[in-house]
Amino acid sequence: MIATLAPSTSTEQLATLAQGFRSFAPLSGQAKLPATEATPQTSAAIVAWAADTFGPGLVMSTSFGIQAAVMLHLVTQAVPDMPVIWVDTGYLPEETYRFASELTQRLDLNLRVYQSPLSPARMEALHGRLWDTDSVQALNQYDQIRKVEPMQRALRELGATAWLAGLRSQQTDHRKTLDLVGQQHGIHKILPILHWTSKDIYDYLQAHDLPYHPFFDQGYVTVGDWHSSRPLMASDLDERDTRFHGLKQECGIHIA
Repeated sequence: MIATLAPSTSTEQLATLAQGFRSFAPLSGQAKLPATEATPQTSAAIVAWAADTFGPGLVMSTSFGIQAAVMLHLVTQAVPDMPVIWVDTGYLPEETYRFASELTQRLDLNLRVYQSPLSPARMEALHGRLWDTDSVQALNQYDQIRKVEPMQRALRELGATAWLAGLRSQQTDHRKTLDLVGQQHGIHKILPILHWTSKDIYDYLQAHDLPYHPFFDQGYVTVGDWHSSRPLMASDLDERDTRFHGLKQECGIHIA
């Protein structure tokens, strides 16, 4: 069972744990936490620390991907009106849009949707089908237009000073190098489930009766745009081989 919000963990215990984090305010522009790992036992307290430390400057992001319900539930249990940034590329599967609607209603999310100023049709007319290529440069251009620019604009317009994200170290090589608290583009970035395992994710979803993205039942372990996501196959060496035609692991949103 997950200890984060499980019945065995009392409100008093979480409050005591969170109090230890709250004493570490930002120092010289960098927020500090005690030496710890983002585990199911500490993640709720990390979110509480972030909310106390950054107040209205704190936001979170979601992709409404396979396990998005975990972070959305974890964060909104502590801060129900947390601004939730969703970058809608215009190329998401129909199932993702329905999944997003379901979770938004169920968790009463304060959802802020951002999109590229270029419509998909206009982008294709000007630049072609950037995703339909074996060129990493073209894929990066696509990601910059449809994902990175809208995310950076969202952070600016919402006045974000800190950003909660559901990255896990098991997901990509880049994410293995990340710290629980870091900075990206001058904004503090906090990763409350950084060291959670796949079993931790499963247990949390089961404990709180939360859904996976419907593509999980079709063999997907990660899902983004319809044209650059596919189910996991026996020949795949890594789950991220199922994204971006296996040419790269990150879309750019989480890379400085």
